[in-house]
Amino acid sequence: MTQPYPFSAIVGQDDMRLAMILTAIDPGIGGVLVFGDRGTGKSTAVRGLAALLPQIEAVQSCPVNAPQLEDCPDWAELSGTNVVKKATPVVDLPLGVTEDRVLGALDIERALTRGEKAFQPGLLAKANRGYLYIDEVNLLEDHIVDLLLDVAQSGENVIEREGLSVRHAARFVLVGSGNPEEGELRPQLLDRFGLSVEVTTPRNIDDRIEVIRRRQAYEVDTAAFMKRWRAADTKLRKKIVGARDVLTSIETPEATMRDASALCLALGSDGLRGELVLLRAARALAAFEGKNSVEQGHLRRLAAPALCHRLRRDPLDDAGSAVRINRVVSEQFGPTLAAAE
Repeated sequence: MTQPYPFSAIVGQDDMRLAMILTAIDPGIGGVLVFGDRGTGKSTAVRGLAALLPQIEAVQSCPVNAPQLEDCPDWAELSGTNVVKKATPVVDLPLGVTEDRVLGALDIERALTRGEKAFQPGLLAKANRGYLYIDEVNLLEDHIVDLLLDVAQSGENVIEREGLSVRHAARFVLVGSGNPEEGELRPQLLDRFGLSVEVTTPRNIDDRIEVIRRRQAYEVDTAAFMKRWRAADTKLRKKIVGARDVLTSIETPEATMRDASALCLALGSDGLRGELVLLRAARALAAFEGKNSVEQGHLRRLAAPALCHRLRRDPLDDAGSAVRINRVVSEQFGPTLAAAE
């Protein structure tokens, strides 16, 4: 089986990579929505990050990757109870998937052949403690997206139908990608994703050539390419693990909270989810950078990913959401040093 392309070897796409790193540090930030051109490394980044992360400890045959035997659901039939190390799961959700396949359902085969009522786990069980990746999320049926976002928010999958009463842990990072030209997500669904980023095809010739060069090297001699990038991936893994360890100790000063609220008010962001996500992501970024507290610079860096998909469209403003946010950030916090120079 070919190893996933190294996360550190991805050329450019800094916003996408940072958003995924932050959700790896703190999955509570919510999912990541990546909109942009095809062939820009969206699925490559998800698989590369999952392969980079430390392996999880899980009961060998537990269908929900429970870390201990007592955490396995009572409906699970275990063939092995040893705790082993597994790669962080990455589960693809195909278009046209049924609700039963996502949530799980009655095991029809067992019901017909043995007369037993048993639960057949779905994709959410496999994705527990990992990533659920949806390509073309904007083309997924709305009721399926609703289900996914509800479970992602609660961290638990509950099935009450067909005579079944089943629940199990379903904590995962939801990553959705799509092309905005093929349709948009409803605003209430956009708001449920933690961060949103746009990716574009590289416009610089040197970047394009470097992408091709690295991809060819990976395909021609995968082992040598993986060895070349192992040190960079190991360094990044240690930074992520270190950030996880200190995350709860990161302070959020009163002034920073006021800055976040003032920014959201100036942008007309509905509800409080925007500033909650902004502050949570800023704490993860501070931990990743080795800071002791959240600073205004962290808010600047993450304002667009945390807020651009939560803004109402302004018919009098032709600028895109990210441009509007950057303009308001400059008005609220002052220009950056680079801009001032």
